[in-house]
Amino acid sequence: MLASSASPFRLEPHATPVEAVTRDARLVDPGFGKVFTDHMAVVGWSSADGWHDARVVARTPLSVDPACAVLHYAQEIFEGLKAYRLADGGTALFRPDANAARFRSSARRLAMPELPDELFVASLKALVAADRDWIPAGEEGALYLRPFCIASEAFLGVRPATEYLYMVVASSVGAYWKGGARAVSLWVSHQFTRAGAGGTGAAKCGGNYATSLIAQQEATERGHDQVVFLDAAERRWVEELGGMNIFFVHADGSLRTPPLTGTILPGITRDSLIALARDAGRTVREEPYAIEQWRADAASGRCAEAFACGTAAVVTPIGQVAGPDYAFPIGDGGIGPVTAELLAALAAVQRGRAPDPHGWRYPLP
Repeated sequence: MLASSASPFRLEPHATPVEAVTRDARLVDPGFGKVFTDHMAVVGWSSADGWHDARVVARTPLSVDPACAVLHYAQEIFEGLKAYRLADGGTALFRPDANAARFRSSARRLAMPELPDELFVASLKALVAADRDWIPAGEEGALYLRPFCIASEAFLGVRPATEYLYMVVASSVGAYWKGGARAVSLWVSHQFTRAGAGGTGAAKCGGNYATSLIAQQEATERGHDQVVFLDAAERRWVEELGGMNIFFVHADGSLRTPPLTGTILPGITRDSLIALARDAGRTVREEPYAIEQWRADAASGRCAEAFACGTAAVVTPIGQVAGPDYAFPIGDGGIGPVTAELLAALAAVQRGRAPDPHGWRYPLP
């Protein structure tokens, strides 16, 4: 089927899509990242042809050469965002332009070709149009979209590849945490670090997450939900979790979050919460916060709340923190009022229950 005049993507419908009754059963309790839709978006790139052959096709396993560059040199980047059902019955993406810009930034850092913003957004629109029925109903339901790009050239040699494959897959998701947002326990890693100055900390690439897994494993073995990393230079300054940014709420209602100095992923949820907090009249400071200061502030009550944030879990309260020779609670160990307020405000904008003064919602036809 040819692409429509409004989209550069041609649709090749799945010959045997999942039957509606089976699909609906899977959407009752999809969890997170386990239920996938019928289609995927695909675009190729080569040094000779640039970006080409944009299409939406049946989701199917990839066939790659054993010498495929991504398998050996890890040229790979990805994004994550959601399509939501709105209160008025429509559907919308949330800040896809910000994801497109970050995708280009990640590509530059990994010496990969930059996908034009309009093609990035068009791929999301085309895939959601094909698989709109996979968006679960309910307060927590959404279609999680995973755009990614890999070096697909078959060669062995340390240089940027000359061929790439951009794809988007979609996953029907419900609540990230069973039972809704709950306070998690963090393990502070003093042995492992996530990123250093001049590294790939600000890029959304798979390698950053791979290197965080051993620290996450350590956290899990010690009975904690997540790991939080300190800076690589001094092992003193709190930076971020394995896959989420972090905020601290002081007793006066102000917020603090680590600054974006190149070692921390510039989260879109992070940026949105800063704007919403300031809209509500709260002071937000982007400045370093030392682990020893956090401990002291938690003990004195100056740090009354803390939370992590990201596209998948949205806002996750932090209830307990521990390190090799210390442990301390945050507030009463549950979700605090400021955290709850910001979570509700963000969800209301995302799902069309509140005005959108920043123009973050991207309605879909």
